[in-house]
Amino acid sequence: MGLTVIIVGDDPASRVYVNSKKKACEALGINSQEFALPADTTEEELLTLVRKLNEDDSVNGILVQLPLPKHINEETVINTIDPKKDVDAFHPQNVGKIMIGNYDFLPCTPAGVMELIKESGIDVSGKECVVLGRSNIVGKPQAMLLLHQNGTVTICHSRTQNLKEVTKRADILVAAIGKPNFVTADMVKEGAVVIDVGINRLPDKTLCGDVDFNEVSKVAAAITPVPGGVGPMTIAMLMKNTVTAAICQNGLKD
Repeated sequence: MGLTVIIVGDDPASRVYVNSKKKACEALGINSQEFALPADTTEEELLTLVRKLNEDDSVNGILVQLPLPKHINEETVINTIDPKKDVDAFHPQNVGKIMIGNYDFLPCTPAGVMELIKESGIDVSGKECVVLGRSNIVGKPQAMLLLHQNGTVTICHSRTQNLKEVTKRADILVAAIGKPNFVTADMVKEGAVVIDVGINRLPDKTLCGDVDFNEVSKVAAAITPVPGGVGPMTIAMLMKNTVTAAICQNGLKD
């Protein structure tokens, strides 16, 4: 069973993520290999590597760490990964499967959020769910997963009007917009479940989420910290996807 991670350039946050993934693989006995490519790697060079890994039977999962340098088209790279090895679940084929609820893989962060909700004994069915952010990586798939659990879902973004009124209705609030401490206590309903997907580095080098944890924790019934909340779950779901990929590729799935 093997996971291959490709990192292009020297983005510090990407390096931290990749190292975490390697450590998780080691802990679970999953073979891992890394291709650390220079920032001036051409798009075609990267695509050639991805195609080679697609054909390598020892590689069950392929993960290209985002963001990529600006001269490389992320969509082209994602589309080149074999959908059966796309353990990030970003390929359009896997995205479509998530939309209809018939999938093999889920994007790791939204899947981690759902696992946190489930293991905390929180029932999504019938709840008002608000997702802050509409990215293809978190916001959109997160909304679909909450909808699959019969939540009533609203997606908010930069053009949303009366944002505070919308977030204040939420029984479950997921923040994924990349703005430090954006969600304040006056935006949160008393007794709400607040899940902070954001991870931001402040000028003093400390990490914080999209939610003002200290203040919001006073009104929320449950809240995730940053770091140490959704982040470890994202890694756990990547490991799960890698195992699922190996099972599917070896014809072991029921």
